[in-house]
This record gives sequence, C-alpha cells and structure tokens, in this order.
Amino acid sequence: MKRILNFILITTLTGGFILLVSCSEDWLNLQPPGSAAGTLLESSAGVEGILIGAYDRLKARNMWAGTALDWEFGSVTTDDCYTGSDWALCVLERWEMFPEHTRFTTPRWLEQYDGIARANDVLTFLWATQKGDKPIPEPRASQIEAEAKFLRAWFHFQNTRAFRNIPYIKTSEEMDGMEPWEVPNNSAGWEDIEADFQYAIDNLPETPPLGHVGRPTRFSAMAVKGHVHLEKGELDKAKSLFDQIIASGRYELAESFEHNFSAFHNNNKESIFEIQIAITGETTGSAWNPNRAIAHQRGPVAVGWGFFQPSHDLFEAYQVTEDGLPVLEKDDRTPLALDWGIFSHEEFVPTDHPLDPRVDWTIARRGVDFQGFAIHAGRDWIRVPEYHGNYMTKKFHYTAEEEAAGLSRSGGWNARNLRRYRLGHVLLWRAEIAVEDGDLNYARELVNAIRERAKNSNQVMGRVTTYIFDGRDIEVDWDQPAANYQVEPYPPDHVAFSTKENARKAVRLEHRLEFATEGKRFYQLRRWGIIEEVLNDFVTRDTKHRPFMQGAVFNSPRDEYWPIPQAQLDLQDVLKQDPNWE
Repeated sequence: MKRILNFILITTLTGGFILLVSCSEDWLNLQPPGSAAGTLLESSAGVEGILIGAYDRLKARNMWAGTALDWEFGSVTTDDCYTGSDWALCVLERWEMFPEHTRFTTPRWLEQYDGIARANDVLTFLWATQKGDKPIPEPRASQIEAEAKFLRAWFHFQNTRAFRNIPYIKTSEEMDGMEPWEVPNNSAGWEDIEADFQYAIDNLPETPPLGHVGRPTRFSAMAVKGHVHLEKGELDKAKSLFDQIIASGRYELAESFEHNFSAFHNNNKESIFEIQIAITGETTGSAWNPNRAIAHQRGPVAVGWGFFQPSHDLFEAYQVTEDGLPVLEKDDRTPLALDWGIFSHEEFVPTDHPLDPRVDWTIARRGVDFQGFAIHAGRDWIRVPEYHGNYMTKKFHYTAEEEAAGLSRSGGWNARNLRRYRLGHVLLWRAEIAVEDGDLNYARELVNAIRERAKNSNQVMGRVTTYIFDGRDIEVDWDQPAANYQVEPYPPDHVAFSTKENARKAVRLEHRLEFATEGKRFYQLRRWGIIEEVLNDFVTRDTKHRPFMQGAVFNSPRDEYWPIPQAQLDLQDVLKQDPNWE
C-alpha cells in the first residue's frame, strides 16, 4: 500500500508540475529536478495546479468501477438494469461478488483513494505556502482549503457507500504524522465526511469560486452533506439543508426533462453540482467515454460492448393510468408487449398503453427513434439478446445533433456533463422527509413539481407504423409522438397521498422514474430498508424472462456492501474485512 500511495503522490505532483509549467510565463526558469515540490508547488500557481489535478479524479478513469456514473453497483445490481452483453458481469446482478474479484472492488477502492491523495496534496502545499513569504490572500486561501476538503469528503463518501467501513485518510499534519497505510478501517467515516463538508459550507461562496462552473459552491456542499445525513437516517439535519437550498431561489427545474442529459444544456439552472466534461478541438480533451461499456454494440452507432441494459421491470414501471398517474403496485400493472425472442425481421407491435414520456428519454427500445440516428430495430442491435433482452440506455449516449455540433468523437467520447446533484434530487429527498413528518400535502406538491416538468417536457417524436425491420423502408410520422405519452400531477386528496404508506410508495416510484439508470437505485433501496424484499421479489418475477437468474438470492446485510478488496487486505495488515464477508 505504501508503494501505491507513493505512486499516487508522485503522479499528483507531476501533473501539477506539468500544469504549472505549461501555464507559466516563466517556463524557461525551471527548477532543478526534484525541487518542484519544494519551490514551484509552494506557491499560488502551484497549489491551484494541484487542485485542478484533484478535480480530474471526479471523472473516474475506470469504466468498470469508477463512480462518475456508478452504473455497476448502483444500477445493474438492482431491478432497474441487467448487466447486459454476456456473462462477464453476472456476479454483480446475482450478488455473487467476492473479495478477490479485481475488476470491480479494487478499481473502486483505488480510484477514490487516488482522488483523496490528490486532495490531501492540495492541503499540504497550501498550508506550506501560507507559512512562506508569499501566502495566498484571503478569501482565496480558505476557498482552496474548502474545495480540497469538499473533494476529500466526496471521494470518501463514494467509497463508504460501497464498503461498509473505510479508512479516512487526512494529511500527515492532521494525523499527527501517521502514515496513510497505518489508518484502520474501523468506521464508515461519517464524522470526518461531515466535518469536511461543513468546512466547505462555511467557506465556499454562493457562486462558483473563480467563476468556474465546475467548482462546488456553498449550496453544492449543502446538497452533498444533506445526502450524507439522509444516508444516515438523520432526516431533521437533511431537512434543514434542503430547505435552505430550495429557499435560496438560485435553482429551478430545467424546462425539459432531457435537458439534464444534453451537452447543449450543461450547467443549466437545475444543476447544483455536476462533473465537467469537454471536447476540445480535434481531441477528446476532458471528455468522458462510458460508451465502450454501455452503448449499443450493433446498429448505426455501434461503439460499445452492450453492457448496462434496462430491465423490462423498469420499462413497465413507466406505465400510467388513463389519468396519467403512476401505477404504484406492481401487481396492478398491465403486462406490456415484450420483444424478447423476436427477431428484427419478424413482426412486433410496440405497446400502445399510456406511458410516462420519460421512458423514451431513458430506455432505448424497438420502434422508437434512437437519439436522432435511426429507428431502433430491436434484436439486430443487441449483442447477446438471449440473456438480457433488447433494451439499452439513452441518457449517456450522445445524439446526432450533438455529434453534428462537434460535441462527440468517434468511439463514443462525448461532452455531456454528469449531473451528480440537481434540484430534482433535493425536491424528491425533501418529499421523502415530508412524508415521514406527516406533511403529505407538501410531499405531494414536491412530487407534482417533478411531474409537471415531465408533463411540459419535450417528447420523443416519430410514430412508427413499420413493425418488421428487414431492410424495407420504415414509415415514420415525425409530427406525432413516438408512443402514447401521458403524465399528470397528483390531484388533491388523491389516494396516493392519503396515508404515509401510500405516500412513501408514490415518492419512491417518482425517484425511480426520474433517476432510472443513473446509478442511484441500489443506494435508495438500501436506505429505505426494502432492498432485500424488492430484489428477491424482482428475481421471482424476472426469471420467467431470464431463467439463468434462478437460485440468485439477495442476502442482507452481506450483499448491501462490497467486500474490501483482498489485494488491499494483503497490503495493509491494519485493514479488516467486513465481517459479513468473512
């Protein structure tokens, strides 16, 4: 572990040094090798350069277990999505992870501690600079510390959501000289996470530092700290923070649902904190490319391997009544037409059942336009349809319009920011709290704000009346919506908000409809205390489509967290395995 952490430190300093040299007008006045950390980095430019290097780790480099999207642990382990493609990831959806599995647990662990090391470097060199003869003026110095502590808490938060107990790594100065590899994982780290986010709340401005939209604000830190309290069940503390964000008046819901998944609408008025992604000139710049893992592997935009396929259970959750309202109970839902086992050259007529329009901004399916490239042909676009059906995700794949505007590159690179915290999250979290407070009417109002936006959003257009895809011309009426879309807010005194039990179901379903495939479902089910019940019921229902899931069982509390990577246990004697995995 010492060797790993030293490598992380070296790459951080090197990255900061390169950034500093490339941006400095005095680039000819280079210091002798080995002196960068002692001179150049102990300066305003040096500290700012290292801070940029820490931000870089928000994007996550590893497509399998990075947390930029968190699609593996947050979505494909749930009833929202299947692993897709072939059997490579089935240990996830069958909850058969093990400590020695290096594809997921080790990258997840190391990527966050890489970011943590970089954030600690910022603090170390900031404090050294402040003791020198050219300290960074206030309030910028306190803002830098707040940004670094925000990032440090952020990375720890991502790991403590995946692993039951973690070591909370601070600077050597803060730990009285203790080395990082000497810190035990004897808690979830909540106290330190909260303290770092609170420092950020107290010291960040209400608008992005330096005018850079990618940096957190006071409200960004409030949103994440509120989320932390929610994870811990501390509803009153979360409530106070969420109320301040709502009352600030700084944020509004975007005009249309899909604007939250569009490069043309990055950093929109709904965004509280989003990870910045860009394509610069002819290069990918800081672009993000999940598409090798999660995009279509066949068809006109074949850039991926076909993992991360939405479930039919998720598709059916988007059905609504003739009044445009959700069907809260699964047993009350109508079975919808399913094209599994049907070849593209065979006839399949998509359902005409009323659907929430968010469905076709979320799920790519047969007979519906796919991001402006072509009408989805179903099975012919899917690599291994026998195991996971014919759906794919849409929220993270660029559109033809974005491609034409130069906001994507070959291979799936695209410039869509990742909206990690937006007003929609805060409103529905606040609705959860209102339910538990017994304020069911306020909960209904908050849910209705989300549903009104869905009602007034753009719809996917193009009603297809060709039901066989065998090379013949496809008939499309582009003046008509692609499906029978309906969505309405809940009227006063509706049964969905007549009791706490009903209101919980309504709020929780709204979470699913709004945030499906965004890597959040697993954590929601766990936080609500219904994860074992929901996932085992899902297996029972879903095995009629996918018999290979027979025998899969979700066991609480073991399966609620990943095991500590065995490679880390071997490197650090001080680390202890989650007792549920021993």
